[in-house]
Amino acid sequence: MTIDSSPGTEESTSRARVVTQKAAGIIRFGIRDAPLTVVLLLTMWILGAATGSLVHGPSRDLEHTIGAGMGSIQHGHVWIPLSSALWAGNLLGYIGASVLLIAVAAPLERRMGTIKLAIAGASTQILGVLLGLGWASFVKVFDSNWGFRLHVGSAVGASAWIVGAAMAASSNMGTLWRRRIRVGTLALTITLALFSGQLQDVIRFFAAVVGLVIGQWIVGRSARGERIAGTQREGRVLVAIVVAASAIGPMIAALSPQAVGPLAVLRDLFRGVPWTVAEVRELCAESASDPDCRRGLLELRLSGIGPTLLSLMPSIFVLVLSDGLRRGRRFAWIATVCAQVVLLVLSIGNFVIRFVDAVDSDSLFYGISDPNVYRTLVPFLTPLFVLILLIATRRYFDVAAPAKTYRRLGAAIVALLAVLAVIYVGGGMLARHGFDREPTVTMLLADFPQRLVPPVYLQLIDPRLLPVDIESTLLFEWTGVVFWGVAALLVFVSFLKPVKTADPTAAERARSMLIAGTGSPLSWMTTWKGNTYWFSADGSSYVAYRVIAGVALTTGDPVGPPDRMRAAIEGFAEFASSNGWIPCFYSVTDDARTITDSMGWSGLQVAEETVLDLGQVAFTGKRFQDVRTALNRAKKSGITAEWISFPHAPLAIKDQIVAISEEWVADKGMPEMGFTLGGLDEVEDEQVRGLIAVDEDRTVHGVTSWLPVYRDGKVVGWTLDFMRRRSEGFRPAMEFLIASAALKLEEEGVEFLSLSGAPLATIAGDSERNANEPEATTFSAMMDSVLDLLGRTLEPVYGFRSLLAFKSKFQPRYVPMHMTFADPAALPSIGNAVGRAYLPTVTIGQGFKLVRTILGR
Repeated sequence: MTIDSSPGTEESTSRARVVTQKAAGIIRFGIRDAPLTVVLLLTMWILGAATGSLVHGPSRDLEHTIGAGMGSIQHGHVWIPLSSALWAGNLLGYIGASVLLIAVAAPLERRMGTIKLAIAGASTQILGVLLGLGWASFVKVFDSNWGFRLHVGSAVGASAWIVGAAMAASSNMGTLWRRRIRVGTLALTITLALFSGQLQDVIRFFAAVVGLVIGQWIVGRSARGERIAGTQREGRVLVAIVVAASAIGPMIAALSPQAVGPLAVLRDLFRGVPWTVAEVRELCAESASDPDCRRGLLELRLSGIGPTLLSLMPSIFVLVLSDGLRRGRRFAWIATVCAQVVLLVLSIGNFVIRFVDAVDSDSLFYGISDPNVYRTLVPFLTPLFVLILLIATRRYFDVAAPAKTYRRLGAAIVALLAVLAVIYVGGGMLARHGFDREPTVTMLLADFPQRLVPPVYLQLIDPRLLPVDIESTLLFEWTGVVFWGVAALLVFVSFLKPVKTADPTAAERARSMLIAGTGSPLSWMTTWKGNTYWFSADGSSYVAYRVIAGVALTTGDPVGPPDRMRAAIEGFAEFASSNGWIPCFYSVTDDARTITDSMGWSGLQVAEETVLDLGQVAFTGKRFQDVRTALNRAKKSGITAEWISFPHAPLAIKDQIVAISEEWVADKGMPEMGFTLGGLDEVEDEQVRGLIAVDEDRTVHGVTSWLPVYRDGKVVGWTLDFMRRRSEGFRPAMEFLIASAALKLEEEGVEFLSLSGAPLATIAGDSERNANEPEATTFSAMMDSVLDLLGRTLEPVYGFRSLLAFKSKFQPRYVPMHMTFADPAALPSIGNAVGRAYLPTVTIGQGFKLVRTILGR
C-alpha cells in the first residue's frame, strides 16, 4: 500500500488542521470571555434533550410547570420568570435562541462582564415576565379577545432577557450604536407585540423597556453625555427602520396563523377553503347576501400562495421605499407618504363600513369576525404615526434622482401594465374553459385591474371570474404578484442611480479648469456638491458659490490665473449685484483680501490656515515630542499608514470608515456641519487621497483625506480635510497619520501640506493686527472682537480652538483666512448665510438645544 502524499492531500490535511484550531480557539474564547453564555447555551440544550422538548417543545404539563403564564402564576409556580428562559417552543426556537446567545449575548458578556450581564439578564427577564402578565390582565378591559389569548397563553424562550440585556448595555455605548440598537429593538419588539401579539412577544417588549430604563444603573451612561442631534445620514436610517417595521408587521400577521395582536387584521384571511368554486357559486345563486356566500368568495380569493404573496406585496413595496428613505431620496419620501395616506383612507373606510351600516354586521372586511370600535380604530394609528414621523423629518429627504429618472420609471410601469394586460387577456381566452364562466375579451379587460389589487381589498366586489384549473389559476392569482414584484424592482433600481447635481456640465467644467490651472489650498472644495458656478467672460476663471438668504457666498478664492483674480472678483461682484444678491467671499487668502480692500470692501479674519512646508521634515527636537511618540507607538503596536482611494477601497475598510465617521460626528454633540468641512460624501472622489491607520488585523484606527492643490496643472500640495479616529482605538492616530502623510508626500516631491483652517480660531496675538489700522477699519476690528467672543463661546461644543492647538504640534506656518464683503451693514445677513451654510439642516429646536448646551457648560 502506498501513502498518497500529493499536494491535494497535504492541502486538505492542512485545511482540516486550521479548521480544528479555529474551532478550538472559538471554544476557548467562549469559556474564557463568555462563561455565562456558554453555561446557559449548554443548559438549554441539555434540559431540552432530557425532557424530550427539542423537536416539538415542552409537553403541556411541563410547559404549565416551567412556562410563563397566568395559570402557572396562579398555581404558585414563582420560578417561572427564570425557568421559562431555559426552554424553547420547538427545534426552530432552540436554534434561534442559540444564534442569539452566540451572536448577541456572548459579545455583550465580553463588553459588560459576566456579573453585569447576569444582573441585566435576570432583571429584564423577571420584570419583563411580570409586566407582561400584568398587561395580559389589564388588556382584557379594552380588548377581550387579545386579553383572553394572552391570559391562556404560555411563553418560553431566551429572547426576552437577551433583548433586555442588549438594551441595558446600550446605555454606555457610543451614540451611533446606542441610537440604532434602541430604535431598531423598540421598533421590532413593538411590531411583534402589536401584530403577532403572543405572550412571548409582549414579554419581550417589556423586557426591552426595562433594559432601557435600568441600563444606566447597571453599566452607567456614556461618558460623552447627552447629544444635541444626530447626522442627517443617521436620521434617514432611523426613519427607514421605523417605516420598515411598519411594513414588516402586516407580513408577520399574515404569515403567522397564531397572530392575535390588535393589529393582526390579516390573521383570519389565510385559511383552508371548505368549499369548491361550484359550491360557492351555488350558495351565491341562492342568496348573494348569505354570509356563507361572502365568506366562500373571500376564502377562494385568498387561498393559495399567489393570493398570499399578492396580499403581502404592498408591504414589500413599502420595504423597498424604506431603502430609498435610507438613501435620502425625495421620491421615496413622497411615495411613502402616499402609501400611508392610502392606508389611512382604508382604515377610515373600514370604520365607515362597520359603523355606518354600509353593510350588514356579518361583513368580513379586513377579515375580522368580531368587530368592535377598538379593533377597527387601532389599525388607523400605525399609518398615522408613520405619516406624522415622515412629515416631521421631511428635511432629511432632499436627494433628487438624475433628470428623467422617474419619467422613465413611469413609462416602464405603463409598459409593464400593457404587457401584463395582453398576457392576461390573451391567456384568459386560451384558457377560457378553465374559468367557472365563459370569459370574453371585454370581461377579461374589465377584470384585469382587480388582478393587481391585493384580494383583501376586494371583499365588497363580486368576482366576475373564478379559476378552476391550473392554467387559469396562474393567470388569476399571479398576474398581480408579477406586477408588484417588477414595479418594486424598478423603483429599487431607481434608488441606485447617482444623485443629480444642479448643473453637471458646469461642475465638470470647473473641475477640469481647476486641474489644468491654479487654485488655493481650499479650491478643491469648490467641486463639492451644493456649489453653483460663475465663469468669467473670457473663460479663464470661475467662482464657486451658493445663494443663501440673498447672500452669494463663495467657497475660497476665484480659481484661475493669479493675474486674472481681480477681474474675476469684480466680475462676480457685478453678477451677484445684478441678481439682487449680496456678494461675499469666504475663506479667501491674503491675495484676495488685498484686492477687495483696494475696492473699498470690508473684511474679517475668520480662520487660521496651518501649512507644513516639506523638503526637510525630520520631526526632531523637543517641539515634536508628541509626533515622535505617535510614530514610535504605532510601530510598536503594529499599526501602519496606507494610502487608499475611497471609491475603490475594500468593502471591509469602507464599512469601518463609515462606522467610525458616523460615531465621531454623532458624539460631537452637534448638528452635522458642511460647507468647508467635508464628510463621507466628499471623500468619494477619484482625485482625493485617503490615508488610514490599520493594524495587523486590518482594523482601521483612524482615517484622513487629502485634497489636491494645483498650480499650473500640477499637484504641488495636499490639504487635510476629513479626520476621524476610532473612539476606542489607537489614541494618537491623527498625529501618526499627519506625520506619516508629511513623510510620504515629501518623498513624492510635494512642496507643502495644508492642515486646513480652524474656523473662529486664530493664533495668540493676531488680533493686534487691527490695532494699527486706520480709523476706516475700526468697524472690522470691533467685529473681530465679536468673532473672538463667539469662538470662545462655541469652543465647548465645536472645539475649533482645540483643533488649532492640535495642529500646532507640527510647528506649521500660519496663514490667515478672510471673509470679505462690500457692505458692512449686510453683516447680519452674511452671518446668517454662513451659519446656514455650515449647518444646512439645523432646526429651531436644535438651535435651542445648542444654546442650552453652551449656557450649561
